[in-house]
Amino acid sequence: GAFAEEVVADVEKTQISPEGIGHDVAASLNIVYGTSYHAIFDRGQLQAGETILVLGAAGGVGLATVELAKAGGATVIAAASSDEKLAVCKERGADMLLNYGEGDFRAKLKEICPKGPDIIYDPVGGELTEKAFRSIGWRGRHLVIGFAAGEIPKIPLNLALLKQASLVGVFWGEYTRREPKTYENDMKTIMDWVLEARIKPLVSGHYSLADGGKAIRHIADRKAVGKLVIEPRQG
Repeated sequence: GAFAEEVVADVEKTQISPEGIGHDVAASLNIVYGTSYHAIFDRGQLQAGETILVLGAAGGVGLATVELAKAGGATVIAAASSDEKLAVCKERGADMLLNYGEGDFRAKLKEICPKGPDIIYDPVGGELTEKAFRSIGWRGRHLVIGFAAGEIPKIPLNLALLKQASLVGVFWGEYTRREPKTYENDMKTIMDWVLEARIKPLVSGHYSLADGGKAIRHIADRKAVGKLVIEPRQG
């Protein structure tokens, strides 16, 4: 119901973006940066100097994670399905790149990160999840964000035992309802980081309300990089 010229909003849950942040950037912050910030700093307890593997790194939440993790002092491995998408990840600060669209994923990861990543950010699911989890580092944290690949994977629990690793669920929507004050503080930090240019959200496409369906199709076809914004009133 959000694709409309006017909506009724709950004032207590409405956030006002500060001067200096455009409407299109503000619209791109809440879900993707909110999810990623909560995931890596709260649920994942990311520390400066750790290494994080970001699956689906060229998507909305993926690029947000690349930027936020770099701002937090981490080494970032961006993983995506094409070299074109990885080039965008490099521009946003990724330290190492991994194309999982070709070749042996685990062999490539071991080559660039022999001890395995401390954190895996996983919005993809499918067969990629187990491959990544098998390569996680000692005491690693695998963040379960979603299942963009369409398949919910089944992980052998002995893998968690062998690496003393954790599978950590991230349910951002419920988090915002149960812990609104903490969520509010998250968003304040994110907006401050935008104003300080520590992060620079990528809005790669603007669509009119009439073309909203085209934007959805672009995402469904896995062609989107960064965020797409629908502008109900243009000009």
